[in-house]
Amino acid sequence: MAIQAGKRYLSPLGGAEFIVTKGGEGTLMDGDVALLLKDDPNAKAPENAGTPSANQVQLGKRFASANGSIELLCIKAGTCDLRVDGEPMEMLQPKVLPSAD
Repeated sequence: MAIQAGKRYLSPLGGAEFIVTKGGEGTLMDGDVALLLKDDPNAKAPENAGTPSANQVQLGKRFASANGSIELLCIKAGTCDLRVDGEPMEMLQPKVLPSAD
């Protein structure tokens, strides 16, 4: 499934929301449950999806897939075990800029 830049995704379990900053191929998931497209009227949280994960995601944090093909920005804090095709996503560290003396 193609993940397109600019699309917004919701975690059905923990309420976190993300925007895709770099798209690619794969399926975004919260643990074993697929994330929902925010503007998709047919998207519904699955019945008996389980309990929210304990992984707290913070507003403004960026995440990347292990191979770097997909990147997300958290635009609403919540809990989410963020994965792409079952592989955990890594939180990116902020870029260090040189000081302006």
